[in-house]
Amino acid sequence: MSRPASPGVLDTSVVIRLDRITDPGLLPGQPLITTITLAELSVGPLVTGGRRERAARQARLQQAEADFDPLPFDAAAARAFGRVAADLRRRGRKPAARSYDAMIAAVALARGLPVYTCNPADFEGIGGLEVVAVPAG
Repeated sequence: MSRPASPGVLDTSVVIRLDRITDPGLLPGQPLITTITLAELSVGPLVTGGRRERAARQARLQQAEADFDPLPFDAAAARAFGRVAADLRRRGRKPAARSYDAMIAAVALARGLPVYTCNPADFEGIGGLEVVAVPAG
């Protein structure tokens, strides 16, 4: 399958597994991340106990910071977040439990972009959001 030329938002699950994506051709031609993903990645080194894992998570964060100019969670995303949270509640899901994913979805919706994720179930029930499943080994 050829790589789409259009942009798409990589969910944190994809950024974490970039080196294990089974078919990189499934990723968008212009991969983007959000400031939410940087926030989520920033937590990683601080919450792990092992020195080796902490170093790996810190390296992943630094690589993402070097490789991407993240899309901000701005006023348009904040308005879209209201729709995302309402959609999740209507489906019986708690937006707070998946707050990072809901905020990433809001940024993508505000810009009319699809979300590429290794965990498509995390985005189920969000109206108008195009979700692209990305298999990782």
